[in-house]
Amino acid sequence: MSLAIIFTGIGLVESCQNSNNAYKGTPFNDSIYKSGPQTIPGKLQCEYYDFGGEGVAFHDTDSTNSGSGKLNPADGSYLNEFRMKEAVDISYTKFREPAIDNNPFNFVKPEKDQLYVGWTAPGEWTKYTVNVKMTGTYELGIMYTSNQNGMISISVNDQDKTGPLPVSSTFVAADSIAWRQWHHWNYIDKLARIELKKGLQTITVHTVEIGQMNYDYINFEFKKPEIRKRD
Repeated sequence: MSLAIIFTGIGLVESCQNSNNAYKGTPFNDSIYKSGPQTIPGKLQCEYYDFGGEGVAFHDTDSTNSGSGKLNPADGSYLNEFRMKEAVDISYTKFREPAIDNNPFNFVKPEKDQLYVGWTAPGEWTKYTVNVKMTGTYELGIMYTSNQNGMISISVNDQDKTGPLPVSSTFVAADSIAWRQWHHWNYIDKLARIELKKGLQTITVHTVEIGQMNYDYINFEFKKPEIRKRD
């Protein structure tokens, strides 16, 4: 799957379209999230993939949202119905008893009621419009769960920048509740390093192998500015 975000002004939209004239998606926004394109450096929230639909802002292997409105009942609440009419599968971290995402087998404790992209499968992707504040090198980290060892990749403006990246399994044999193997959260802090230019870009998150992963956010940490060679 892949991710994206929405806009707050005509100038931003025009700039994004000029950087990639073929792309017809637009950044996500709703009654709660009104901040425009997600900002880098910072956390790219995976549930805020762009508007644009199948084949433009995302690709999913089926047309059903397995989380919003299905596993999470369509009861009128924001979390249970978040983007429920779109195919990208979305749920949120549930702190309940018996324990779900607040379980003792987490490697890293997630935030409560945090939306995430789940039910991932190979070939799926989500695309995001982002606003990069500084040109330079960024180190990527990911907050995730993975029922098996999987692989993802990251593209910038539709160009692969990472190749396949291993995402290690969060399976814990000691947890006897089988379905909870999809709820052991972890964070990889040095997933990859990529170069980004200042300005509006699109970032695409691809599920490459295995799937069975949940994506909360991808963190972009600024490491060093671009080094320009002297003439």
